[in-house]
Amino acid sequence: MPANLKPYRAKREFSRTPEPAGSMAGEASNRFVVHKHHATADHYDLRLEVGGVLKSWAVPRGPSLNPADKRLAVETEDHPIEYIDFEGVIPEGEYGGGPMIVWDTGTWAPMEDVEKSLRTGAFKFRLAGQKLNGGWMLTRLKPKPGEDENKKNWLLFKERDLASDTKLDILEARPESVKSGRRIEELVAPPKRAERLPPKRGSLKPGALPGAVRADPPARIEPQLATQVMEPPGSAPGFS
Repeated sequence: MPANLKPYRAKREFSRTPEPAGSMAGEASNRFVVHKHHATADHYDLRLEVGGVLKSWAVPRGPSLNPADKRLAVETEDHPIEYIDFEGVIPEGEYGGGPMIVWDTGTWAPMEDVEKSLRTGAFKFRLAGQKLNGGWMLTRLKPKPGEDENKKNWLLFKERDLASDTKLDILEARPESVKSGRRIEELVAPPKRAERLPPKRGSLKPGALPGAVRADPPARIEPQLATQVMEPPGSAPGFS
């Protein structure tokens, strides 16, 4: 198991969540994924394959094709390579509980040295996905006075190129999963219906039934009498 996956594994109980445990490092590749995740609130997760894991940023408002839109991107723990294909519902009560879809996926390429870019906080890269393409930029923000220095906030924005668009809201135009075609609302597990048990003997109150009308009891109730026959009804239908 890659050492940098320990924070990821420490937050999850894999006997309860369908998320991959990430038992081994993946082969070097250049894939990326953008998950749409409904946990406490809707947000998007940008994940890039770097060094056998997925470097991850949570983007609350999601990516924008408009270069003027600077979107907050909070760096989160590294995820295993297997997570790139994960789509499903994380059980309620577990870390990150809620539905998640593969909103976009494809390949990516750095414009400069990756390690240096991550270290200096100026990370330029290109995406070739089904929804996101062209040049992108992640720039790290300096912590504010009194802010947790371990919380790394970045800004994600689109570079001006042929793939940028100042009018199209890609999040509204393409809300579906590129893996299943489903929207995130369709992954929400339906609530369990309460089992309806038959009423207990003596618990049914005739007077409480709809349309029931109170009436005086009859003056006489005729008893149900047996009918005399020549043979017992053992062979008749309904008897045994």
